[in-house]
Amino acid sequence: MEQQYDIVVAGAGIAGCLSAAGAAREGASVLLLDRNDNAQVGKKTNWGWVCGDAVAKTHVDFLEKELGLRLSEPVLDLRVDGVQVLSPDLTRKFQFEGAGYSLDRPKLAKVLVDFAIKNGAEYAPRHEVEGPLIKEDKVAGVYGRDAKGEQFSVGAKIVIDALGIASTIRRKLPKNKYIENTVSTDDIESTGRYIYKFNPAGDDARYYDPKNALIHLNQQLAPGGYGWVFPKTGNRVNIGIGVEKKSLEIRNSKLGRTDTLHMLIDKYVEWNPLVKDTELDQQDSNGKGYWSVTVRRQFDSLVFPGYMGVGDSMAMPNPISAGGIGPAMSGGAVAGKIAAGAVSSGETGIEALWKYNLRFNEIYGSKTAGLEIFRIYLQSLNNDLINYGMSKFLTEEEAVEISYGNIPKITIASTFSKVLSGVSNITAFKNLLFTVKKMKEMNELYTKYPSSPAAFDAWKAKVTESMREVKETFRPNPI
Repeated sequence: MEQQYDIVVAGAGIAGCLSAAGAAREGASVLLLDRNDNAQVGKKTNWGWVCGDAVAKTHVDFLEKELGLRLSEPVLDLRVDGVQVLSPDLTRKFQFEGAGYSLDRPKLAKVLVDFAIKNGAEYAPRHEVEGPLIKEDKVAGVYGRDAKGEQFSVGAKIVIDALGIASTIRRKLPKNKYIENTVSTDDIESTGRYIYKFNPAGDDARYYDPKNALIHLNQQLAPGGYGWVFPKTGNRVNIGIGVEKKSLEIRNSKLGRTDTLHMLIDKYVEWNPLVKDTELDQQDSNGKGYWSVTVRRQFDSLVFPGYMGVGDSMAMPNPISAGGIGPAMSGGAVAGKIAAGAVSSGETGIEALWKYNLRFNEIYGSKTAGLEIFRIYLQSLNNDLINYGMSKFLTEEEAVEISYGNIPKITIASTFSKVLSGVSNITAFKNLLFTVKKMKEMNELYTKYPSSPAAFDAWKAKVTESMREVKETFRPNPI
């Protein structure tokens, strides 16, 4: 090892930069590594900083409270009133969450890396991290290749993994009971989007709303996922879809089609009567992109001896919306501070790092397992059932409660009168009651998240068994 730091942060995306800033401002020596050059810091793929660019105001406020970073224009590109979810037939619309922002993602990337450097982190671009250094069953640094293609290794008391869903660090950790090396394909959605300049061809808030982010539930257009139309400043729009592999295969088989993600995005744009006369916005070479995102709860533990994970590397995106910017902000805001505290105490084993599990569970993670259950239920419904369910099963208030991970009181006695006909409708409603019951059970489990590693095995077994029961009950059935 040529160099030794208190903390090495691998990946200078949102979660990585904030982790580095938080650790450095607490006095730790921090090295922040990223595979991209300085002009493209935090870039996810060769296409760009590909994502929906949306984040709730609550996460932005939390970031300012925890780290003192106040984001403003032009990073906060456009303020929106909320997220509106529309039924496949477009007759029902639920307003979710609250105010939020459509971001200028490349500008955000530059602000965050500068913030990390300003707080004392050393930044090394064009360094590809290939895996962890392991010493006595503990992560002790990372290795990889630098800008010249030469091997490098650097030691650390703690490594913070912010490399994303395909993290080379997580995948090469020793087999252990805390951190999963891989993510099941059933818990991943393939997604993509375009950023267009356009002049709206009419005025219909079901297809484009300059004041709200729109989500279209439609199992034919976006099997196992959804389509989105997120407004941006200057008559621009971020439009895309996410699909689940099995749902897409079933949909194609039943309809006799061979549609791919790329084909479905183009069909979704064509379906939208307002998004016409488009011009790809290639500012920062970020006009088009495709990537994968997890739609499950975060990993049951986020720590291993000498190791902490944050952001997409730990499956932190919201299981229903696949939104990853907010949890990456919140997770990064606390991860670095906790890591620095562990280094200062001289204890970097799993017991010392367990505080991070508890803190993330408190600020965000406690609701995600319940949301994962609801996502699995939704993927078992076709368009007709979604239409019927949004008009008959749930009030808007109940739907909003579920979107926040809360459990509304839905009973047969109070709601069965809404289900007037059809065996499939009645079955779907009974399945909703089962889903809400399992969500409540899971939320209760997460309120009792183990306070130390000693109780982790028993707790994890209960979570695993409950999730297994849900997955066996509901299978993808888009058509």
